[in-house]
Amino acid sequence: MDLNKIKNEIRKEISLWVGDKEKLTASFVKERTQLFFTHMAEQGKYLDVDKATKDKITNSLCADYLGLGPLQPLMEDEEITEIMINGPSKIYIEKNGKKAVSNIKFDNDQHLKYIIEKMISPTGKRVDESYPYVDFALTNGSRVNVILPPLSVGGATVTIRKFLRSIQEINDLVKLGTIDKRMAEFLVAAIKARLNILFSGATGSGKTTTLEVLSSYISPLERIITIEDALELTLRQEHVVRLLTRAPNIEGKGEITPRDLFCNTLRMRPTRIILGEIRGAEAMDYLQALNSGHRGSLAVIHASSPTDAITRIETTALYASINLPAWAIRAQIASGLDIIVQHEQLTDGSRKITHITEVGRMKENQINLQDIFRYEVEEVTEDFKVKGEFKACAKPSFFAIFKKRGVKIDEKIFT
Repeated sequence: MDLNKIKNEIRKEISLWVGDKEKLTASFVKERTQLFFTHMAEQGKYLDVDKATKDKITNSLCADYLGLGPLQPLMEDEEITEIMINGPSKIYIEKNGKKAVSNIKFDNDQHLKYIIEKMISPTGKRVDESYPYVDFALTNGSRVNVILPPLSVGGATVTIRKFLRSIQEINDLVKLGTIDKRMAEFLVAAIKARLNILFSGATGSGKTTTLEVLSSYISPLERIITIEDALELTLRQEHVVRLLTRAPNIEGKGEITPRDLFCNTLRMRPTRIILGEIRGAEAMDYLQALNSGHRGSLAVIHASSPTDAITRIETTALYASINLPAWAIRAQIASGLDIIVQHEQLTDGSRKITHITEVGRMKENQINLQDIFRYEVEEVTEDFKVKGEFKACAKPSFFAIFKKRGVKIDEKIFT
């Protein structure tokens, strides 16, 4: 008995009603499934399908039409942070920082493609043979990347990084052990004092989560403008303008890059600019903004250390094809950027902010970096548990800015 064949036949029955949105309910799907088996029984077909199998088929179809099919239970499991789909028969998950294979599968390539189309359709984006990869966000804030064959060998590859509703405020990061109370107090003060902060780390290390949590401490009186490739950031303030890049159309025209949006942002009277991720030539516009009075700007970059973050900004700024010497770009970084917040996912799966680093002035053509706080690993046990400690390293040289901007912070946290 081929269950996939039966489900496809029922889908054809239901597809006749797809245009009628009012009828696409769980009760309607169950009703059509029941009618299908009744008609088949009258014709002497599928008589060997028992009630348990019928219920299994019905539940599967309800998940397809009303949810995300086989992915629905994974999306509802709050302990699962990431879902990685390598073709229809291999689905991996990350749970409690550890990756494992799931026993859930799609029926076939067409089934997986149907769920991809269902996820992407509300965003207005597309993914097909002419544009076989895309980034977008689901309505619940989860981030999705899709890449299709032939670029992805073995079937469509989908990566879903779930939006964690359990992390809402800075104390949630303290409870998770991502930072300690002193670091939390300092970061909140840095946001209120409108310091320019760069969130750095590898993929999945928690950069965007930290940015979202800290952005909640921005005054609701400020005008915030965000620039993103996909709508990943979820800000709680009302006065937020969200700008989104656009991929080129089938003819290769109409592309809107982060740099195009950044140029417009500077004319939109922003109090704060939040750049979803620095990847290319927009790095130069970001540095220009930092040095032209746009205080409190926040951005994300992929880098493995604070030093590498500086190098990446310098390198990506060169994509702008402006004939500036390296020392001039470094001077802009040193003068505009205040703090780098470095993230890392450790061997036991836990996520830590390993460095909060002050960006100092130039010295001998190099930017002077000073750790304010850092996480020091003391031991990795036989079962790969990481033991370490958060340490205060130095009082920042810009400490006077807190007092100047009316932000209270205890100097004792730095000792």
